[in-house]
Amino acid sequence: MNSTALLTDHYELTMLAAALRDGTGDRPCVFEVFARRLPDGRRYGVVAGVNRLLDAIENFRFGEEEIDQLRRNAVVDDSTLEWLANYRFSGEVEGYPEGELYFPGSPVLTVRASFAEGVVLETLALSILNHDSAIASAAARMVTAANGRRMIEMGSRRTHEEAAVACARAAYLAGFTATSNLEAGRRHGIPTAGTCAHAFTLLHDSEEEAFRSQIEALGAGTTLLVDTYDITEGIKTAVAVAGPDLGAIRIDSGDLGVLARQARDQLDSLGARNTRIVVSGDLDEYSIAALRAEPVDAYGVGTSVVTGSGAPTAGMVYKLVEVDGKHVEKRSTSKQSRGGWKKALRRHKDTGTALEEVVFQASSTPELGRYDKLVQIPLMRAGQIADGVPTLEQSRERLRAALVSVPWEGLKLSRGEPAIPTLYLEESR
Repeated sequence: MNSTALLTDHYELTMLAAALRDGTGDRPCVFEVFARRLPDGRRYGVVAGVNRLLDAIENFRFGEEEIDQLRRNAVVDDSTLEWLANYRFSGEVEGYPEGELYFPGSPVLTVRASFAEGVVLETLALSILNHDSAIASAAARMVTAANGRRMIEMGSRRTHEEAAVACARAAYLAGFTATSNLEAGRRHGIPTAGTCAHAFTLLHDSEEEAFRSQIEALGAGTTLLVDTYDITEGIKTAVAVAGPDLGAIRIDSGDLGVLARQARDQLDSLGARNTRIVVSGDLDEYSIAALRAEPVDAYGVGTSVVTGSGAPTAGMVYKLVEVDGKHVEKRSTSKQSRGGWKKALRRHKDTGTALEEVVFQASSTPELGRYDKLVQIPLMRAGQIADGVPTLEQSRERLRAALVSVPWEGLKLSRGEPAIPTLYLEESR
């Protein structure tokens, strides 16, 4: 992949240059990524972007072009530029695997390295984790609302071109079935799906000609968009052209619940009982939940998923919590942090329902109960991605299981307390 080095913020390099000059850059440190709170109205968050971040850290390089730009703009001095030119992360990273749930204070990612090596990763880590976790968290709520029905991510036209690929990956991690983004399919092996837009119907002299052309090219199993003109006539024409084996129709506007019921009745009356109904058009988790009782087979979701459905960032921060083995912490009002290298375990009932998240100092691991599990896993060792980091498919399954463990009230779309409370254990002295 291309160098991600200039995702570093100016102020990070300012700290780096000063620390290298005064000799503190080599001090062993622990940095932690966590969220002080969940986005307003949310009861859980979904960790996403971890694997993308690990790849980015492995490829974090300041090449000649980056160094030249920094020199031309006098960002840092020559000795710092020389240090950057030789930068290779050599530290340790552990954290929550993708697809795991997180809550306020969860130590989502821990970076152990010299101050110099760790401080330059702040913007890289937060830009990836904040974005992908926000998308996955929103997408997971939509998947829950859909109650097992097929979900298609189709928001590429509503976000940055690179963000579109990351959004498709995060939505798939959260349980979406497919994406319309072909680059996401190429990079990440995500199933792709799509159908013709209104422009294709308008191109032809009649709706019948458009449908016939699409079926001749793609077969009767395709999905026909039936609401360019009149939906009732569109469905009638679609079945007349494709026959009763038409794969699906898509409705993209109007009162989707009413239209889906009418469409189902009409399709059945025309003998197309197995033709599926796909709906799209400014859907979010709330409108999807409102359609749960309607005869909808699949949802196409665009703007709301790629913007985090009103919460476009997870609100995570990257804080220094330990220097030379000594706890350090920020004490500013409303922005406090808890010092020290921390780990987490999750306690469960014997039924598998999660009870609480326990955050503790790494130096004093509590006794694990029969149904407790440590949440963090090794992610990088000596600057290399660790063995056993879950794949995208494994992460999908992890999230599915994690959501099953959440108490039922924690899956509500209404406002409420975090689904699982966080307990902090003080270090034993």
